[in-house]
Amino acid sequence: MFPNFLPKAVGQLTESASIALARSIQTAAIATPLINQPVTTTYVNQGSGGTPILLIHGFDSSVLEFRRLLPLLSGDNETWAVDLLGFGFTDRLSGIPYSPSAIKTHLYYFWKSLINQPVILVGASMGGATAIDLALTYPEVVKKLVLIDSAGLAGGSPLTKLMFPPLDYLATRFLSNLKVRDRVSRIGYKNQSLASVDALYCGALHLQMPSWNQALITFTKSGGYSAFRFKKVSQIRQQTLILWGDSDKILGTRDAMRFKRAITHSKLVWIPDCGHLPHLEQPQITAQHILDFRV
Repeated sequence: MFPNFLPKAVGQLTESASIALARSIQTAAIATPLINQPVTTTYVNQGSGGTPILLIHGFDSSVLEFRRLLPLLSGDNETWAVDLLGFGFTDRLSGIPYSPSAIKTHLYYFWKSLINQPVILVGASMGGATAIDLALTYPEVVKKLVLIDSAGLAGGSPLTKLMFPPLDYLATRFLSNLKVRDRVSRIGYKNQSLASVDALYCGALHLQMPSWNQALITFTKSGGYSAFRFKKVSQIRQQTLILWGDSDKILGTRDAMRFKRAITHSKLVWIPDCGHLPHLEQPQITAQHILDFRV
């Protein structure tokens, strides 16, 4: 059985990894300073032992992004994945300023409420920028940092210029079109066979959550994650593993080397035959590098 808070379309998932992860999604009421009521937050928690691993998804995504990676990590480690504020299946309450600052605050209180010990923080794409922001603001949270084809050195979203009425709602309608999402998804993979119908459903299921479009508009209007200055990134003190697909067509490959130069205690590993999504395209290789790094 699937949790009853997920959209009914969850029944369209066909791959065993997707179905298993969807069935394991839980909720917690997370109190934050952002609003005078708790935010019902969706997450997955599997495994036990070792330093906890916390997985942070990318832009307009959800915990389902880690359907292939999380099971490979949780066999030996307590492993978490959380839907960021304004994304995934986490509640989108009115009155919250959906912005990077609000996302960071919510993520910190999620960590404090449910984990409350230093973690290996893994951020993919936009989730990498979120992870960097958290590590710099709350260094006590992050024991080690893993960046997977991370945003953070490039500028904000080009959607920002479209986010005014009526183009804001037209833009979100465009992004909710399954054919559009399929085309975007295919750019992320080198191996096009992985852009399956199941992958499309995983990437679009959260669009059916209440206020998805309004939260996305508000986040984009905030400017999203602007580029961190090189000097700011160089303030990261945690050991950092940079994993990067050697054929990334979303962010390219230049920023991998820039992150390596900026972060003193860092190691760059290229993931072969892989696009922007190593955790989906090469999950075994990606998981092994993370597990080796945790020691």
